[in-house]
Amino acid sequence: MSRSFPDAKSSLLRQRIDALGEWFHNLNLAGIPTAPNHFLGDYPRCKWEGFAHCLPADLSGRTVLDIGCNGGFYAIEMKRRGAERVVAIDHDARYLAQARLATEVLDVEIELRQLSIYDIKRLKEKFDLVLFLGVFYHLRHPLLALDLIHEHVARDLLVFQSMQRGSEEVSHLDSDYPFSETSIFEQRDFPVMYFIEKSYSGDPTNWWIPNRACAEAMLRSAGFEIVAHPETEVFICRRCDGAPGDFFETTIL
Repeated sequence: MSRSFPDAKSSLLRQRIDALGEWFHNLNLAGIPTAPNHFLGDYPRCKWEGFAHCLPADLSGRTVLDIGCNGGFYAIEMKRRGAERVVAIDHDARYLAQARLATEVLDVEIELRQLSIYDIKRLKEKFDLVLFLGVFYHLRHPLLALDLIHEHVARDLLVFQSMQRGSEEVSHLDSDYPFSETSIFEQRDFPVMYFIEKSYSGDPTNWWIPNRACAEAMLRSAGFEIVAHPETEVFICRRCDGAPGDFFETTIL
């Protein structure tokens, strides 16, 4: 007995999903999960649920840039919230192919471009909302990336997420210390970036991992005011005018 058309169609979609290799984003494509055995669970939906309430439920008339879009989960969510235009970039052609399949199956319009974070000036456009999620710690030059986002693509809001390790404590630091002061560097809450020379969690692209104080300090240094910290690794920021390095204060809601 031949299979019904719906079964054949589902089988073909499963083949197309599998042909694109291992997925990091678990998406529901016509009832087929793309990464059902993800080591973090239903990822990134489980992460998204921790900060989704901090973003406008209605993005009508707004533009969004998703930097390091991977399989397209967040870009798709922005479109579902009515964003007028969503541009999603990634340097990895395979991730873009996954995102392209996802947008096809889910029938959402997203502009997909193969572009490195270091080349975002080529977009020649600023966006109302910039997503920078799960990329920071994969970069050899993370502060440069934040500076480029501030200068070239961020008009208002930035949603930042990075893997963090070390202390979650954050305390006030003076704007300067004498050369003789060394004990400050031994405090648990001093901003620290851990450098990974070889590999971490089996991934050689994990280069730098900040503690919380460092993530906050680097965002401020690049010209972003932190307005909310809804989830351990996530910061909702607003772009400030000025040159990088001019910003010291932050407000956590």
